[in-house]
Amino acid sequence: MAYAIVRAGGRQEKVSVGDIVTLDRVAGEPGTTIELPVVLFVDGDKVIADAKSLASAKVTAEKIEDLRGPKIVIQKYKNKTGYKKRQGFRAELTTVKITAVSA
Repeated sequence: MAYAIVRAGGRQEKVSVGDIVTLDRVAGEPGTTIELPVVLFVDGDKVIADAKSLASAKVTAEKIEDLRGPKIVIQKYKNKTGYKKRQGFRAELTTVKITAVSA
């Protein structure tokens, strides 16, 4: 079973063919093909980690949908001064399905 570690929006994800992964927002319409940069490739006992060999490695994915993450509430408070600040955040995310992993 071959798998790869790919760089996806500031994080690294372990992916193999058929996986559905949630990444930071990727531009494009649902149904388009995306190519992800490979950091490490493993195929059985064979491990590829050097930059020259990884230049030919490819991971392609199909964009399924755009969505938003759960709301995170950021709240600041200072005692006895009357200072209160409240802020919300929702991450922009994309769901993709891995279609091919090759070295």
